[in-house]
Amino acid sequence: MKKTSQAGKRPGDREPAPQAEPPRAADRIRSSARDLFYHQGIRAVGVDAIVAEAGVTKPSLYRSFASKDELAAAYLRDYELEFWRRFDAAAEAHPGDPRAQVLAYFTGLAERTGQPGYRGCGLTNACVEYPEPDHPARRVAVANKRKVRERLVDLARGMGARDPEALGDGLQLLLEGAYVSSQMLGADGPVRHLAAVAARLIDASLK
Repeated sequence: MKKTSQAGKRPGDREPAPQAEPPRAADRIRSSARDLFYHQGIRAVGVDAIVAEAGVTKPSLYRSFASKDELAAAYLRDYELEFWRRFDAAAEAHPGDPRAQVLAYFTGLAERTGQPGYRGCGLTNACVEYPEPDHPARRVAVANKRKVRERLVDLARGMGARDPEALGDGLQLLLEGAYVSSQMLGADGPVRHLAAVAARLIDASLK
């Protein structure tokens, strides 16, 4: 007869695989808010819809976030992390070549506009929704746009542009135009020429 351990296990029995912990309420709320805010707009989505989607209660939401405005700001901070991951991935794919880095990001953006559910840049959309300069969501969005501008100017400087600020600003205008025009005219609209137009602008700025 086989002996068992004190816990009732036979020798050689494997330990059961640890069960993954279910997402915390705050994480479910952030995930649900990210999906609803991005696809429907922040103002259009109420707290009731968020808690229903997340499967939590209102008290759970307000224990994690002081208000819907603060939840919107948290959503945009998460969205900004996604943005920089994509931007940095394009840069890492072309080390030492700022022109190629910019064009790689623009090419990827043009491709993403054709994906189902694409609705432009969540940070740009938040600026449109909230004109109030002190709104928490707008503050996050504007701070991101300032960082993007600085990054593009730095890349323009690395390319040897005659006027790095002018080139950086021109690239940001193309970027923002792509976010908005793709929502109106789709991937077959002007955004399909995004990378080509950016390349021409860059090359004209280097001569």
